[in-house]
Amino acid sequence: MKTEELFEAFNRLNVLIVGDVMIDRYWTGKVDRISPEAPVPVVALQRSDIRLGGAANVALNIKALGATPYLCSIIGADEAGNQFQQLLPKNNISSKYLSISDTRRTTVKTRILAGSQQMLRIDEEDLNVLSTIEASKLLQSIKELLDQREIHVILFQDYNKGVLSEQVIREVMLEAVRRDIPTAVDPKRANFWAYKRVNLFKPNLKEIQQQLPFTLSIDEESLNQAARYINSKLGNRLSLITLSDKGLFIDDNGQKNGLHPTQVRNIADVCGAGDAVISVAALGLALGLDAHTIARLANLAGGQVCEQVGVVAVNKQQLFQEYIALLYTQR
Repeated sequence: MKTEELFEAFNRLNVLIVGDVMIDRYWTGKVDRISPEAPVPVVALQRSDIRLGGAANVALNIKALGATPYLCSIIGADEAGNQFQQLLPKNNISSKYLSISDTRRTTVKTRILAGSQQMLRIDEEDLNVLSTIEASKLLQSIKELLDQREIHVILFQDYNKGVLSEQVIREVMLEAVRRDIPTAVDPKRANFWAYKRVNLFKPNLKEIQQQLPFTLSIDEESLNQAARYINSKLGNRLSLITLSDKGLFIDDNGQKNGLHPTQVRNIADVCGAGDAVISVAALGLALGLDAHTIARLANLAGGQVCEQVGVVAVNKQQLFQEYIALLYTQR
């Protein structure tokens, strides 16, 4: 597939995103003195901003790449939940498949910044697993969507906030297998090994190090060993391990594997890099791209969003240009 055709093909994809959503709030100001009350900086607030975060930021990335995201999650019946619902249509994302809980708070992460420097983060959240009633409401929305739309890939985005319970994971995975829909997972600690028969599994280095019974180092022999262990636990096809500033590693059941180092960039903020990586990788999976093409595109996307402050979505045109340049240099 030619590069132009590949990027055009993104536009035809429908993506079901299941996971923890949140609001990312930014309070930005100027610091020029220390408080007389305590040895802490005084931030003179200049502006505030709220953005879609968590699995909703993945939806923003999917939208930015040209595909259609369908977001299935649960928010609270609170002010933050209302703000979240208002942000979705402003970003051309449907709120139809959201469920509302009377017992859970909408997750809000408030970051206090001095210029581009993050000083403090405040989290408002409930971490308890969904109740049986809440899980049933969410699963009903997911099954309705699957009956109504042709879905090309299901993406699980886990932040350990309780939405992706064992029940939800199991039943959605069963639906995916029954309907022959490929699946991609960005896992977190609580249900790390719950995604049996997933197609693409994308932990970051810290997450996989915490789960392995052996020490993992950043070299191909060690990473291949990690990929084999993941496959023995999940029966997955693709293992994609993000390595922070070292890039990423991908393995296709031992047939194709390799390290993909990052490009030199001016890093402003690493927040949201994983969201960009899993978004591009999931679309590549839906299109049946080979492992190395998925890795190249995902690596570029993750690096790109690190050049901006705060959680932002990938720029499709920039990704296209960087991918063309990468292919040219690797001839």
